[in-house]
Formats: sequence, C-alpha cells, structure tokens
Amino acid sequence: MRALFAIAGAALFAAACGKGSKSAPPAAPPAAARAVPAGPAEYTVIVKSTWTKTTHPFEYPSGARFSGMIGASHNAKYSIFAVGRRPTPGLERLSEEGKHSPLDTEIRTAIDQGNALALFESGGLKNFKDSMVATVRVDHTHPLVDVVNMIQPSPDWFTGATNVNLAENGGWVARRTLTLPAYDSGGDDGKTYQAPDRDTNPKKPTTRANDRHFVIHGRVKPVATLIFVRKSP
Repeated sequence: MRALFAIAGAALFAAACGKGSKSAPPAAPPAAARAVPAGPAEYTVIVKSTWTKTTHPFEYPSGARFSGMIGASHNAKYSIFAVGRRPTPGLERLSEEGKHSPLDTEIRTAIDQGNALALFESGGLKNFKDSMVATVRVDHTHPLVDVVNMIQPSPDWFTGATNVNLAENGGWVARRTLTLPAYDSGGDDGKTYQAPDRDTNPKKPTTRANDRHFVIHGRVKPVATLIFVRKSP
C-alpha cells in the first residue's frame, strides 16, 4: 500500500509541476535569403549629351565636348566618387584633363582586391549628335556600376553616376536610364569654363556643380543621359 501511495503521490506531483511549466516557443523559421541574380550579365553603357548652348546658355564654351567615359562594376566597398568625399588623384586628373590615368590604375587595384569586377572605357565625344558606348560585366557580388567623364573645357567639372544597382528582384534589370548632373570634383578653384589652372590644396569634397552654368531659374539642368541595356541574361 505504501508503495502505491508513493507512486500516486509522485504522479500527482509531476502533474502539478506540468501545469505550472511552460514549454519553449517553437524556433522562428530562418529569414528568407535575399534573392540575388543566379549568374553574371553584360550591359551596353551609353552616354548621350544634353549639354547644349540652348539648354545651358550661360558662358557656353566653343569646342564643347566630353572626354571618354571610364567606369567600373563593383561592390559596396568601392566607388569612383561620392558627393562629400575628396577626389582621388585619378578622379582629379579625369575631371581636370580628361585623362583616364591614374583612375584606370585605381580601378585595377580595386579589381585585384576583389572590390571591383571590370573596368570599361570609351573614346571622347565631340559631336553631340553621337553617343559614347562601352560594355560592362556585372555579377551578384559586383552589381553596382560607376561611370564618369570630364565636361570639357572646364576647371574640374565632370558628369557621371555612382552606385547604380543593376540587380533587382532576384534578377538583372533589362534597361535603366538616368539623367546626369554636373559635378565639381574639388580639385581646382576655377569658376568658369575657360578658367586658368588654380589647383586646390588641400582638395575639397566633391559637390554638385550648382552655379549659373548648370542651374537655371533654380533648377538643375542635366548635362547627359546614361543608359544601361542588358545584352545577356
């Protein structure tokens, strides 16, 4: 009998403990992985000028032209330029002289470090009825693209785009079009298209060019259109 009472008591104690205890909540399902493109893609890069005497009449220069474009596909650890950041030697020379060197060397260094995938470039543009065209390759770890070219003549003005993301909804966009403003690289203090060389030291942060050459009636007037067209999936 004592054994039966002991067993019954143990059962009641266990039941009482069970009523007061709470089981651990089920583990939350893991967050869904961010969708990324399955493979690389290739894009045609097109730059068209919208910088004309009609659209930008203030001191519009004779011999207006664009230097050749230069750019790169990359990840978030690299970019050719950023507003608020001082120019690299490569960006400064591109914006002042239209030269691709040493910017091309800076891009190749980023490629060697794994932060950029591909460099692309083109010749210059003198006839604004034409376009500059190049090809760039992207992949899921380097989906961003930067491109720049000098506005010539100018002290240190350029146009371009930075961190253009061509990945979208787990795939690659078929086409992307952007309007491009003018920028002041921060490497020269000149204020007019034909200003003599006035090198800035220390260098100033890159800014949007916001004077009368590019802002009309309070509105920024773009100087170019940038188009990406996917060539391959």
